[in-house]
Amino acid sequence: MFSKDLKQLLDEKYLEYNKSEFFIETDPIQIPKCFEEKEDIEIAGFLAASLAWGQRPTIIKKCKELMQLMDYAPHDFVMQAEDQDYKRFCNFKHRTFNSYDCVYFLKSLANIYRHHGGLETVFTRAYQKHQDMFEVLKEWYSVFTSLPAEARVLRHIANVEKGSAAKRVNMFLRWMVRHDGEVDFGLWKEIPTSALLIPLDLHTGNVSRQLGLLTRNQNDRKAVEELTARLREMDPVDPIRYDFSLFGLGAFEKYNRSNL
Repeated sequence: MFSKDLKQLLDEKYLEYNKSEFFIETDPIQIPKCFEEKEDIEIAGFLAASLAWGQRPTIIKKCKELMQLMDYAPHDFVMQAEDQDYKRFCNFKHRTFNSYDCVYFLKSLANIYRHHGGLETVFTRAYQKHQDMFEVLKEWYSVFTSLPAEARVLRHIANVEKGSAAKRVNMFLRWMVRHDGEVDFGLWKEIPTSALLIPLDLHTGNVSRQLGLLTRNQNDRKAVEELTARLREMDPVDPIRYDFSLFGLGAFEKYNRSNL
């Protein structure tokens, strides 16, 4: 059971950090914020979240480069691209994510939007079927990897069946499902905020352990289960709002237990 002081701290930090100056100007979410059409926001958001590892300025720079290569019209590109159109990505690279990986992601998105009704439909149908986000992530992985692929690309696609924390996909889902009037879009209405899983990264993991919210040492699926369950105790309706609190404490304040 959490203490009242802990909940008060996290509530205060949520109000402090759930602001555009922290989570738009310096965050990859600024990439989908450039668009107005729902499908453009979804595709730009998914790609930005997929590239979200490493230094944030570099992530944002590479995301902007990717949008430029798609003529700043991600949905149109995905729906209309033919084989020769993918040649423009031959020099794209972000860390270990290379041009082959990039093209595979784009072709998988094309398959989803052309044949599966789009990202919202894939995730929403899976949630309505399973009522459990880990099962949803399993089904999403199956759909996204349904095209033939070299084994190397699979390391960039979160597989919760192999214990992945699926941080980037869970961050994307937070963007799409939550609506806070400040940062998250809230475009998808059929998945409840109560079902979301914490986007577990180095900052949220370390702070959560310092606060006694997380006992598991690895940032993996089991840690996501443990931490999400604790956050649901504090807010059963919108537990993942505390992502702002935990990430803010770690990234902006370099929190440690002596701060209390």
